[in-house]
Amino acid sequence: MGELGIGALLARLRQDLGKSQQGIANRYNEVEGRGALTGKEIGRYEREVRIPSEHARRYLAEVFGVDQVLLDRAAAASKARRREAAPLSVPAIKEPGPPPSRRTLAADAVASARFARFLASRNADETAVDQIDADVARLSRHFVSHPLADLHDEIRDLREETFETLRGRQRPRETADLLVAAGRLCGLSAHVCLDVGAYDSAATHARTAWACAEAAGHNGLRAWVRAAESLIAFWSGDPARAADLARLGQQYTAPGSISARLASLEARALAVAGDPRGAATALVTAERARETMRGGDEVPGIFSFPDAKQFTYAGTTHLAIGGDHNVRHAIEAAETAVDLYREAADDDRSTFDLLAARLDLAQGHLFAGDLDAAAVLLGSVLSSPPGQLSASIVTRLGKFASQLGAAKYRGSPQVAALRERMKSTAEHIAAPAADLSEPPT
Repeated sequence: MGELGIGALLARLRQDLGKSQQGIANRYNEVEGRGALTGKEIGRYEREVRIPSEHARRYLAEVFGVDQVLLDRAAAASKARRREAAPLSVPAIKEPGPPPSRRTLAADAVASARFARFLASRNADETAVDQIDADVARLSRHFVSHPLADLHDEIRDLREETFETLRGRQRPRETADLLVAAGRLCGLSAHVCLDVGAYDSAATHARTAWACAEAAGHNGLRAWVRAAESLIAFWSGDPARAADLARLGQQYTAPGSISARLASLEARALAVAGDPRGAATALVTAERARETMRGGDEVPGIFSFPDAKQFTYAGTTHLAIGGDHNVRHAIEAAETAVDLYREAADDDRSTFDLLAARLDLAQGHLFAGDLDAAAVLLGSVLSSPPGQLSASIVTRLGKFASQLGAAKYRGSPQVAALRERMKSTAEHIAAPAADLSEPPT
């Protein structure tokens, strides 16, 4: 049969729209109104691991803007090919022998029943795994914009539930998907710890995430965990190791923005470690990775790396390299990041990253000699609720206060007031707040 099958047709329609599999799933969920379909399920449809039901084809037709009859015809063609491809068994001709005894048949039936019970003992099926994936995606997106107090317990409980499920029995495909979900939940837990400066605990969660990525053979998760480990090393005060970990992560090829994230992490770490040439090279690598990015991120939120975040990293890197030329670039990058975050949808607007960009912008204006502009921007950061000032922001404020202690600022009442506000803010949140809302960047 020469008619196009459902898998090839869906793939062609998606490519014509320029959408990722997750993008199609998101639109499908909007149309259907239930929010249950995932990008993985779209992938299964395209590979014809599953043929979409008539119910699913009705909504897929609306998503792609085609007549459902077209999809029904393609689904029928795929089913027909399956029937035609079914092998015909030709039994070998043998000399007839005595039939098996009833006792033999009964024992054989007992063995078959035992295997049926073994199969029935699975503690997870495709629907359960898809639900865990959907919950991970929701938590990952909300992590950048919701108070941590609203999410921490659910992240922990879902992580433990996934661990417990993995201790049972599943099909190999479902086990691999569960391992990836468990790794991502450990990654979320690592970011919770980073948020309050609990770096040893963050490293423990990251090691477990790495074990899950290795067991699943998932390059995207491997690369992301190396990025998380790079963050932990950076905020633990070891920028050289942070750069090495970011570089190690770049050996894993994966779709989406992970390559741009890793190169940006490397650039910032190298700049702080005192390697301006290496930092500048890594910034170029990050820009090229963004330009040549293929496909979208499989999971949103904390597992993605939006343009605004990349501009924030670039601004911090230029400031660390130093010099008038880099200060101008830092101001431009930080201003772009602030604008992009202001324009982002509520669920995609990272309050923390917005504050980080404003802090970089304040430092840039300080280095450029515009103390008034720096004071205004710094004031907007210091006026933020304590729950939005994570451990890394407090660390940056401390370094900023040290810069304001330079001889050229002494005797300025404005600078003295700013330094006093920084000190007061740091003391106020010295004990980690229960409602910190953002991961360190």
